[in-house]
Amino acid sequence: MARLPRTFLVFGGFVGLVGLALYPIYFRPLMHLEDYRKEQAANRAGIIQEDVQPPGLKVWSDPFGRK
Repeated sequence: MARLPRTFLVFGGFVGLVGLALYPIYFRPLMHLEDYRKEQAANRAGIIQEDVQPPGLKVWSDPFGRK
């Protein structure tokens, strides 16, 4: 019976580490959309999409502008 709590601790620790790794990658951007919109607007301020887009491909659109 002593191995059961240790097994839960090992698997729980693994799940916790995966959750900690996913938070800044996936969950934080979803919870702070406005911050990321402002940052991307500042980063793309001087870029003209038609000049950097390869010919024949669709011009980039805002991923936050979901329908």
